[in-house]
Amino acid sequence: MDPVSREHSGKAPLLFELKSNSLDDGPGIRTVVFFKGCPLDCVWCHNPESKRVSVELSHDRGRCIGCGHCVEVCPEGAITLEGAVTIQRHRCTLCMSCVDGCPSGAMGRVGFAMSPGEVVRTVMRDKPFFDNSGGGVTFSGGEPTMHLDYAAELAGLLQAQGIHVLLETCGLFPYGRFSELLLPHLDAVYFDLKLFEDSAHRAYCGASNRPILENLGRLADAAGHSKLTLLARTPLVPGITDTDRNLLGIAGFLRQCGITKAALLPYNPLWHDKGRSIGIEPHSLLLDAQKGFMSPTHVEHCRELFRSMGIDV
Repeated sequence: MDPVSREHSGKAPLLFELKSNSLDDGPGIRTVVFFKGCPLDCVWCHNPESKRVSVELSHDRGRCIGCGHCVEVCPEGAITLEGAVTIQRHRCTLCMSCVDGCPSGAMGRVGFAMSPGEVVRTVMRDKPFFDNSGGGVTFSGGEPTMHLDYAAELAGLLQAQGIHVLLETCGLFPYGRFSELLLPHLDAVYFDLKLFEDSAHRAYCGASNRPILENLGRLADAAGHSKLTLLARTPLVPGITDTDRNLLGIAGFLRQCGITKAALLPYNPLWHDKGRSIGIEPHSLLLDAQKGFMSPTHVEHCRELFRSMGIDV
């Protein structure tokens, strides 16, 4: 049987986007497979629609024409139109009647299932771009390692087609199963290390970072004995992750792991509207400083802190 045609052997997780022509998620031109569900709950999450493993209903206020069709078709009376569309999400049963009939596309379903074979057949359309640019497929999310069996099967199928596979991860996963199932099929891992102090990580990300630090150390060792590309990344969140104390702590830990290259990701506030589209308001722990972009001067200061510890950024 053609390996690309082989269907998934178990229940597929939900994805929320297959994004082609990406230049920001690894080398070359890439297609990004976004998985739904994450074990962390970062208050600044740039993909808030990825946190939950279940289907969600989104409403794009910018596309809404206020026609009232969604109000008419909702069997639960969960939608009202008084100047603007309002969704009473505690009443919504996710029947998606409003999505099916929305003339502007403002109402949307977040989350769909595809077998690994279906994903491969879709991304193979982009293989000429991968081959010509040194690109490939990136697993992102959410957290792909929440679905290790599926991700491993998909990565194996892509690998069999000669496609470069990169994993973007929050680092919270069972290392034993990860190294057995998924790691052999990966060419690169982008590993996010957000906060060095465990108490801060618990407060802002909802879980301990001790397993994350352990996993990064083990991956660094594995990368040192293989062709795996490992890149540690730290998102810069004003007032939370961009402090001198946090960045120097992270840089020092990277040095202990033998990692000498990392990436700092400047804060982007545009995720706020994505959260509101699925009924999530910005977290109370976020500050006014997190409503705008970071200044180039401050970003450079953060980079200099890493460089002072011998980490190239």
